[in-house]
Amino acid sequence: MNRTNQLINLLKVKYPLVQAPMLGVTTPEMVAAVSNEGGLGSLPVGLQSPEKTLDLIRKTKALTDKPFAVNLFAHDMPAIDVAAISAIQDKLVVITNRYGLEHPLVDIEKLQHYSYREQVEILISEHVPVVSFTFGVIDAESIQRLHDAGIVLIGTATSVREAKQLESMGIDLITAQGIEAGGHRGTFFFDEPLPQIGAMSLIPQVVDEVSVPVLAAGGIMDGRTIKAAMILGAAGVQVGSAFLRSNESLSIDNYKQVVHESVDTDTVLTRAFSGRWARGIRNTFHNEVEKLNLDFPAYPLLNDLTVPIRTASQKLNNKEFTTLWAGQSAHLAKLKTSAEIVRELIAEAGWSE
Repeated sequence: MNRTNQLINLLKVKYPLVQAPMLGVTTPEMVAAVSNEGGLGSLPVGLQSPEKTLDLIRKTKALTDKPFAVNLFAHDMPAIDVAAISAIQDKLVVITNRYGLEHPLVDIEKLQHYSYREQVEILISEHVPVVSFTFGVIDAESIQRLHDAGIVLIGTATSVREAKQLESMGIDLITAQGIEAGGHRGTFFFDEPLPQIGAMSLIPQVVDEVSVPVLAAGGIMDGRTIKAAMILGAAGVQVGSAFLRSNESLSIDNYKQVVHESVDTDTVLTRAFSGRWARGIRNTFHNEVEKLNLDFPAYPLLNDLTVPIRTASQKLNNKEFTTLWAGQSAHLAKLKTSAEIVRELIAEAGWSE
């Protein structure tokens, strides 16, 4: 059995196409639309409370009877240095005041973080068929519990070393995330410089070093890039930025517009919004935070501080103070329904019947 057939059988999908989980963009409607068209929709629940996680899963299940994945954040939760985080918040207030943006302050002493460990039981009890994760590897006990429940596991790697670590932990499939990909880097080894390997280079190297099926991610936007990834040995593809302008996307109108107007050089890597490296389109907040030369706290502490800023910005349809996560090929994204996007990708890839 070749790796593509192995992937299709594992995921119980018609086509080897996975919609990337994009927190803040992806909706249950998007997930269901992709799954209903024969791909694998992916529902992001990183940092969500158990109650919110359950609600999102059930909303998705109400829209599709097809398999879909639920995506977790696999990082450890940091200790909170109240004084240090307060000092950062004070600097952010100076920026937002300068531009006249409403900025509700975060009560740092009352910050509450939810670990993926609090979500595992929900995934099992709700009979979620596929669980993907990023920012690390979930712990061995959780892996065993999920596998015992018959759940397929997908990990994210940005280097060969990370891919081999995922395979050694018993992960069923690996998403090889090239540097072109929009949103957060899935990197989890921090004893070396940030891996910045393009998908064209990363995919065949990971495929050669692991025995499990590999999903290609980063720059996958149309039939040409799907075919290229498959030629390089990928068993399937993960597509994210193609859905940024979809009808089901949570992206504000000006986010969709700036993606449409972007050119190949507009996306950059930044830590400005969350403290973790992520690719997006540069804006005012990004530029202002870079000038601060912050000592970035562990994720998700800076993310906690920027949530109210991003929320206020989005309410005003203001693209300058919210995340504009996008991959290097995001300008190719189309203003269509998620179902139409999937059908077009399938046809261009030559998979349609």
